[in-house]
Amino acid sequence: MPDILVSALLAPSRLTLRLIRFFFWLLVYWGACLAAFVYFLRAFGHVLWHPARGCCGRPHRKAPAVLQDPSLGQHHFLDLKTSGLRLHYVSKGHGPLMLLLHGFPQTWFSWRHQLREFHNDFRVVALDLRGYGSSDSPTSLNSYTIEALTTDIKDAIEALGYSKCVLVGHDWGGILAWNFSIYYPSLVERLVVVSAAPMFVYQEYVLHHPSQLFRSSYVFLFQLPSVPEKLLSMSDFQILKDTLIHPKTGIPGLTDEELEAFLYSFSQKQGLLGPLNYYRNLFSHFPLERQELTVPTLLLWGEKDPYLETGLVESINKHFVPGRLLSYVLPDAGHWIPQGQSEQMHHYMWAFFKRFKI
Repeated sequence: MPDILVSALLAPSRLTLRLIRFFFWLLVYWGACLAAFVYFLRAFGHVLWHPARGCCGRPHRKAPAVLQDPSLGQHHFLDLKTSGLRLHYVSKGHGPLMLLLHGFPQTWFSWRHQLREFHNDFRVVALDLRGYGSSDSPTSLNSYTIEALTTDIKDAIEALGYSKCVLVGHDWGGILAWNFSIYYPSLVERLVVVSAAPMFVYQEYVLHHPSQLFRSSYVFLFQLPSVPEKLLSMSDFQILKDTLIHPKTGIPGLTDEELEAFLYSFSQKQGLLGPLNYYRNLFSHFPLERQELTVPTLLLWGEKDPYLETGLVESINKHFVPGRLLSYVLPDAGHWIPQGQSEQMHHYMWAFFKRFKI
């Protein structure tokens, strides 16, 4: 068939796809502008209420001592084979590898309880993901695609001298852990995911439950260039502080020094650019194809999670090979289970490891 005829036949489909893509991004940026207006009111209110903090956040000069607590493990760096980037990590213990992937706005320090709990049976490694903490932070948006971040996990496992691991992820780390288990199942002996859904499950869910989009409104804000960094840093990073210490939706029992452990890295020059670029690449992956989930997995969810509806748990179950998923919704938990409900998390993890022997 002549090329000109093929092009003519495909023209309506191509035009339809372009129109769908145009209206999709129009909707995304409309939502981004609306979210920016709401967050601006919040940020400006903080500035008016606490004028002494100033309008824009300044770098915090001294790292809190808790980041060097020797009871949490030793600090190291590894070089990634594919990208050449250097990642910081904290390691404790010996044995099979347990690799911990944090979310936003967090760092390796979010796994302090798990480093203490599992080091007698595993070599527990808590990464600073690309763009976070002391790890390298490329400025290019293309450096934070799902493909690049997933490859980082593969390279990290190999650089640590292992051929497989127990992979544990929370929030963004959970999204990456899901993706890694789909594309590199042979490298994941067991998977533990907390407060995160596979991207294709989330996509299906929001089409039938648009209320989830309101819970994820910050994702739309983060699509804008520069604006989110400015808003999150206003009044000495008060919006980030509220996220972490809010009495109803924050991390229960977080001390001032632990809060500073998170804020320190985000307050540094371009400390928010890399983490926000994770979100700026999200919509470039839609629409996504369904995947079958096969790796033995423990899923933990907070019934009071302000960002994710519990209905996502049932949606995740539908995509699993029968008998491979154990899922629990913790009735008194919110989003920050590894820190706020660590004892419950450890109980379920030990039971999971006993059932699916390692």
